[in-house]
Amino acid sequence: MSIRHGLLALLERGPRYGSQLRTEFESRTGSTWPLNVGQVYTTLNRLERDGMVAQGGEDAAGHTLYAITDSGRAELRTWFEKPVDRTSPARDELAIKLAMAVGAPGVDIRDVIQSQRRHTVKAMQDYTRLKARALLAVEDGGSRERDDVAWLLVLEQLIFQTEAEARWLDHCESRLIRLSAATAAGSPATGPASPTAPSTPTVPAVSGAPAGPGTPTSQHPSTTGTPGAR
Repeated sequence: MSIRHGLLALLERGPRYGSQLRTEFESRTGSTWPLNVGQVYTTLNRLERDGMVAQGGEDAAGHTLYAITDSGRAELRTWFEKPVDRTSPARDELAIKLAMAVGAPGVDIRDVIQSQRRHTVKAMQDYTRLKARALLAVEDGGSRERDDVAWLLVLEQLIFQTEAEARWLDHCESRLIRLSAATAAGSPATGPASPTAPSTPTVPAVSGAPAGPGTPTSQHPSTTGTPGAR
């Protein structure tokens, strides 16, 4: 999450002081990524060091104002134009947890998956309710309509993200069951191997998995018909 670019985008609308930037940043993103004042001022100091912002006097209350420079505007334009890099994805705690749970002594990975699924579905329902409120706010209009539209876009990204996570959890459970069944039968899970292919490592049995290769029925509500999720 690029806080520095977010602050530059807010400063392009005019000079701001630190706590004002924090409030506007959180308003624009619905407090999804909360900031503290110290974090804001640390970032402003770095931007000032790099010549992207400059102090521009004080307001009537004595707050030090910061203004974006030409160098800062150029950096902001580059940020908007350049795609977000996905070649080095951020670490995902859930993916790491499931990877470490495979074969871990005393851990039923299907319990881990099902517990996460319940949490994911609840989060999706919460986001959907918030989206309904955001839509009403946008339709009503008003002085904060820009922030309401921005929050709506963030919410919809969170909804799509949790939908994808729920589908991935279903896939993980189905994959582990097939691998466990194939291991128990003594055959590769993905079909006959090439005579020259290296031997397939033994896949740890999934605790609690059925003996057959069938795909489990999803234990979470279908996301297809989630109100407002599209």
